[in-house]
Amino acid sequence: MSTLPLNDICDISVAVGPTSAVRTSFNLGLIVGKSEQITTDERVKVYSKMADLTADGWGGTEPEFLAAQKYFSQSPRPTKVAIGRQDAENETVVQAVTACREANSEWYAAYVCDTQKSDIISLAQYIDSASPESYLFYDTSDSDIATGAEGNLFTTLKKNTTHRALGQYSTKTTYAAAGIMGVAMGRNTNTAGSAYTLAYKTVNGVEAESLNSTQVTVIKNNNGNYYINRGSVYNLFEMGVSADGTKFDEVLNLDMLSNNIQTAVVSALARSSKIPQTDAGIDNLLNVITEPLEKAREIGFIAPGVWNTEGVLTVEKGDTLSRGYVIISDSVDNQSQADRESRKAPPIYILIKCAGAIEYVSVKLYVDR
Repeated sequence: MSTLPLNDICDISVAVGPTSAVRTSFNLGLIVGKSEQITTDERVKVYSKMADLTADGWGGTEPEFLAAQKYFSQSPRPTKVAIGRQDAENETVVQAVTACREANSEWYAAYVCDTQKSDIISLAQYIDSASPESYLFYDTSDSDIATGAEGNLFTTLKKNTTHRALGQYSTKTTYAAAGIMGVAMGRNTNTAGSAYTLAYKTVNGVEAESLNSTQVTVIKNNNGNYYINRGSVYNLFEMGVSADGTKFDEVLNLDMLSNNIQTAVVSALARSSKIPQTDAGIDNLLNVITEPLEKAREIGFIAPGVWNTEGVLTVEKGDTLSRGYVIISDSVDNQSQADRESRKAPPIYILIKCAGAIEYVSVKLYVDR
């Protein structure tokens, strides 16, 4: 029996939408050194465990290998490390890290082995302006750090208002800051309740410094970090701050949120036949932005609270952000003709309330006999 196709009655075409852009995971650390196990042509290799380095020909005594041991020794353990190559004869540290960025755009945090003061200053300046956003971990054993002498590395970067560099004073452990970078990358799982601060974390493989309270105060006032023992029981990393005083977790989480919002908006524009330049179209964009904000709320970066700064559009000082954020935009009816003809959306304002973190506690004990 002959038969006719169903297309005459119901014609179906299948359109598969474009995949979402790859989003940086923000949990990959880069360790850069001068060892020749990696060529400058390869530039960057990614490893999942120390055994992978051994299998790849690393001998176990190279600076990058020892730094990776510190990195992978943390709990939770980071899932991956990237190791990059600096050409010792022909490249500065900044040139090497720039080349590593061009070779691999997925790493977020960077640590460079065996750097000098001048290297760190120039590298911190580069990292502050790098794209995509990155962060520098470094350590120093300079004797002028604990005394607070003018012109020491911590005071220099503080005066430079360096935003994306965390420095650790360490005289007892080589490559100590690779350890706290491992803590940072290992804890950034992006799962519910996973937001964290670096303050008071234990860093495996790092020896506590013998610092007195005066030295601790000096380093802390210059926005430096250190690993010390308190109460003969606790070895603690303090305090997890950038050179400009910003907490590392705040830099990290704002980078992740900005990245996720940007990706969500671009994905929406790419997937839609068009988003109309109407208030309904703007509402579609606002709905798209809601998802990354909800993710930030889920991990614990933002939380409900009172807006305590100047008002923005319909949000006034003193208003409560019940979900930890508000997304608002002006009406397209108020756009200039030039903006409308350029097919620009009205400015979108996102207000968030950071959940913050408790790092100091004051307790008063009252006793009645």
